[in-house]
Amino acid sequence: MVKDKIISVAPMMDWTDRHCRYFHRLIAPSITLYTEMVTTGALLHGDTERFLRFDHKEKPVILQLGGSNPEELAKSAKMGEEAGYDEINLNCGCPSDRVQSGMFGACLMAKPDLVADCIQAMREAVSIPVSVKSRIGIDDAPVDEMVDKFVSSVSRETNGLTNCNIFIIHARKAWLKGLSPKENREIPPLQYDVVEDLKKNYLHLNIQLNGGIRSIEDIEKHLEIFDGVMIGRESYQNPWFLRGIQEKFYPKQDLLSPEQIIDQMIEYAQKQHELYETPLKAISRHMTGLFQGMPGARRWRQILSTDVHETGVQPEILQKAYQEAFSP
Repeated sequence: MVKDKIISVAPMMDWTDRHCRYFHRLIAPSITLYTEMVTTGALLHGDTERFLRFDHKEKPVILQLGGSNPEELAKSAKMGEEAGYDEINLNCGCPSDRVQSGMFGACLMAKPDLVADCIQAMREAVSIPVSVKSRIGIDDAPVDEMVDKFVSSVSRETNGLTNCNIFIIHARKAWLKGLSPKENREIPPLQYDVVEDLKKNYLHLNIQLNGGIRSIEDIEKHLEIFDGVMIGRESYQNPWFLRGIQEKFYPKQDLLSPEQIIDQMIEYAQKQHELYETPLKAISRHMTGLFQGMPGARRWRQILSTDVHETGVQPEILQKAYQEAFSP
């Protein structure tokens, strides 16, 4: 059992949409979930209802925002709170060119005072927690100095209160030029020691670790030091890994079997089609890795990657895929 520790699934663009989160929640009832990053521009000037839409069965779920204007972030955070999200997180870690051009993401690590102003504005606008997700540094800057200055500035005291108490740190640098987002997840070396030193220097802050965590053993080791861990692509590519985390750290009775999860996803897909005309493939794409490493997984993936895309296919094909892949 993990007491007062957070195990979460990272915000991942194009992956952790509301359908993915609903699916993950069925597998692991106790793990904290994050939205994909949503920009302030999208919320304030786009289809607000669509960007904030989620099923309350997903909770606890955290809305991650992208932006650098304190006023716009405050308005967006308030919208997130009113929509029912449990926490607001500011993205200071994404290294993509599109994010940089919008002046948010990892490039904000070079502007810690601005980030502090953004956090203060959001914190004053909402009653739910506000957190930051960042890297340990960017480009050629010495990581120890950069991340320390960043956390020190963003967690400053304002009116007698700590401005930001919660930091999720991806233990890699971000190279803003020369590396793609994918390369930025793989090439810069993991430097857990930097984040460990940060935790030692800021014992009063909630510091959670992200990056390269792929096993129960990794989680156990890091939870001895940090206040939480965030799981990235392993949780998407191998969703049943989340069940292992649930059983190890959050023992809970009456967990759903794979077949029960599929039945509930069929009901969910039917409801989403009725309400929003959501195509089945938008939901089933998150389920292809459910049986990774198990006999029958290949057939399961084949059906979800081909038959689901045929015109007029019904959600019941998920049950058919399960039966074909795993019936004796």
